[in-house]
Amino acid sequence: MNQLTVLVTDDDQDIRDGIEIYLKNEGYRVLKAADGLEAIELLEQNEVHCMILDIMMPKMDGITATFKIRAERNIPIIMLSAKAEQSDKIHGLSVGADDYITKPFHPLELMARVKSQLRRYVNFGTAGDTAPLVEGLELDAAAREIRVDGEPVKLTPTEYKITELLLKNAGRVYSISDIYELVWNEPAYNAENIVAVHIRKIREKIEADPKNPRYLKVVWGLGYKIEK
Repeated sequence: MNQLTVLVTDDDQDIRDGIEIYLKNEGYRVLKAADGLEAIELLEQNEVHCMILDIMMPKMDGITATFKIRAERNIPIIMLSAKAEQSDKIHGLSVGADDYITKPFHPLELMARVKSQLRRYVNFGTAGDTAPLVEGLELDAAAREIRVDGEPVKLTPTEYKITELLLKNAGRVYSISDIYELVWNEPAYNAENIVAVHIRKIREKIEADPKNPRYLKVVWGLGYKIEK
């Protein structure tokens, strides 16, 4: 496979340059942008496999940029912000980000999150594994795609991974901690809202009526499952 490319978007040049050093040490190709507009231009001109995207930037902030990116692409997006409030994390995830890290952060933690997102984006699934595991829901692992009644739905990498986990184990209930640890590959800590946001977004995409879901069910007090 060709060298993987990570796009770093932050209005602070020192942060961009510092992240670049660590990414290059891990063997990644690095592109850099100072705002959301510049990031979208680079995306149109280059194949990018993961984005690190600051929320507060001039010209176009990270939230607006994520909205625009998600209309066309499902690459992993890791959001950066100096804000530590849970509401800001949920806002970032609700517009399509896959992960969130608060400034100041340890560079090695960021590298671990980049690697985790890239593993899911590039390697999850087995080529040729296509199956309607639940009536109306089809998993195409080679294309990293979920289809509802034959029509593909546009999921982010994290949304896909959650759906893949529940679909391959249809009928089994997974707790919030189980989902977080299996999908994010790290211990669950304050994971309730993070998982709930992703579940809500998945329902909006795979359910005809998200308020009365046919597939993705909550089992009160226990967790979530996809109904057989």
